[in-house]
Amino acid sequence: MLLSSSPSSLLQLLPPLQSLKLTSNFLHGSSPIHLLKNPSSSLPTKTPSLPVIRAMKSMQGRVVCAASDKTVAVEVVRLWQHPKYKRRIKKKKKYQAHDPQNQFSVGDYVQLQKSRPISKTKAFVAVPVVAKNKPKAVEAVPPELGLPLESQEESAQ
Repeated sequence: MLLSSSPSSLLQLLPPLQSLKLTSNFLHGSSPIHLLKNPSSSLPTKTPSLPVIRAMKSMQGRVVCAASDKTVAVEVVRLWQHPKYKRRIKKKKKYQAHDPQNQFSVGDYVQLQKSRPISKTKAFVAVPVVAKNKPKAVEAVPPELGLPLESQEESAQ
């Protein structure tokens, strides 16, 4: 008897479907606007304890040209990893930096701090920094030890 009946009669025999209850009001854009404007405690909020990330505000490099007045060219070297071969490659880029007192010469290490645009190509200010590989001063042997040097012993004989 069920085989000869129409499809509409079959639907009447089935129990009614229960409507699905969503676990979150925010699925598929079904959230009320007033909840988005005034977040409640159940929504994730921004934690004030995390530090602010400042990307590329300052860089360090070596002065390669100091011929211009109040301007130095600084070469910044960074390491870059090749996406396919995974080899680390040195990338060099030259930046123009403002040097108000003309205090830097070629070979000095400086730190570049981002500032307002000073000219078409200058948006950094050069700040002095201690050189990384600067040779340390050799300490002389104090004469109070009373030990003669090898060169003094040879000349005495």
